[in-house]
Amino acid sequence: MKIAVFGLGYVGLASSVLLSQKFEVVGVDVLQDKVDMINSGISPLKDDYIEKYLKEKDLNLVATLNADYAISDADFVIVSTPTNYDVMTNYFDTSIVESVIEKVTQKNPNATIVIKSTIPIGFVNEVIKKYNNTNILFSPEFLRESKALYDSLYPSRIIVGYDINNEKLKKKAETYADLIKQVALKGNIQVRYMNYGEAEAVKLFSNEFLALRVAYFNELDTYAEKKGLNTRDIIDGMCLDDRIGNYYNNPSFGYGGYCLPKDTKQLKANYKDVPEMLISAVVDSNVRRKEFVANQIFNLAKKLQKDDNQIVIGIYRLTMKVDSDNFRQSAIQDVITLLKQKGVSIIIYEPILKSKQFEEIDVCNDLEEFKKQSDVVVANRYNKEIEDIKEKVYSRDIFKRD
Repeated sequence: MKIAVFGLGYVGLASSVLLSQKFEVVGVDVLQDKVDMINSGISPLKDDYIEKYLKEKDLNLVATLNADYAISDADFVIVSTPTNYDVMTNYFDTSIVESVIEKVTQKNPNATIVIKSTIPIGFVNEVIKKYNNTNILFSPEFLRESKALYDSLYPSRIIVGYDINNEKLKKKAETYADLIKQVALKGNIQVRYMNYGEAEAVKLFSNEFLALRVAYFNELDTYAEKKGLNTRDIIDGMCLDDRIGNYYNNPSFGYGGYCLPKDTKQLKANYKDVPEMLISAVVDSNVRRKEFVANQIFNLAKKLQKDDNQIVIGIYRLTMKVDSDNFRQSAIQDVITLLKQKGVSIIIYEPILKSKQFEEIDVCNDLEEFKKQSDVVVANRYNKEIEDIKEKVYSRDIFKRD
């Protein structure tokens, strides 16, 4: 069994490592540095399990830039390439996904294509017609950043979308799900088979619900902060109810990262001709939260400012999560934009940045100097490194966890 995986971000790399425990896997990316690292047993991404498996396990995995080599005689081709949200079209940019589908259709039409990239509802049916290829499955992933392989080894469920009227494709859907079950460590994995549209909707509505939880507890925290109430006591009291549950409830500056911002906007766009209020409200709530946070930071800075010089606000880390090396679309970046509009000076402490500037903002990676220069230090996620200046730290990290 040969499996080709296009796109070696979190989803693609986790899938490659997972499946290469038992099957031949060829991973395809466009970055030579990433390919070289993987082939040397080094993870290009911060993920404890991926790092451990690449270093210690005997994996049948080769990374390459050569798409044709990967496609030739592959039984399954997994597509996990990016689908960024295009604000001009209100639609995911699916061009890279489509280019892989087109290439596979031309080079190896017998290969079963498994799309894992997040896509709009109705996408698979459109590309089936466009490329005249019915040999396509959609199997969304539900992975956390920096825990992608762990979540692949212990999946919450396996969802496979296919044309339920196609008996031949049904067998391929079952074969694919069985491949995952063979290499996962979790037993009794729940598997659900359904039509394409329903599978596409499962992914978008799942992320919408997670974004809703984040937005809900952020709005709770906004109210508590404005009214002088203890956020932690309120959340602790609520979450003792099993129906609510003690998860995804730690306030932040807003949901961010690669998935939730774009997926909530895409689902909102999918509702174009459908009555709704809640779906749009989640997106709007996230914007309002960042505006509130920026105002709170600015007001605190004015209160703590020691002289009449320009206010200096220090940003402690751009990353969205603890132990992450990714700050793509992190909420703090929108907060920075809002603060810049208020005319303050901003400096950033981000040790993974090697340059002296980020988006024309000075980077100071001497932590002690950073603390001295800052009138207020802003931390989306708290760290004991800044405990000694806690009186001038602004953070809504109530539980000190993601």
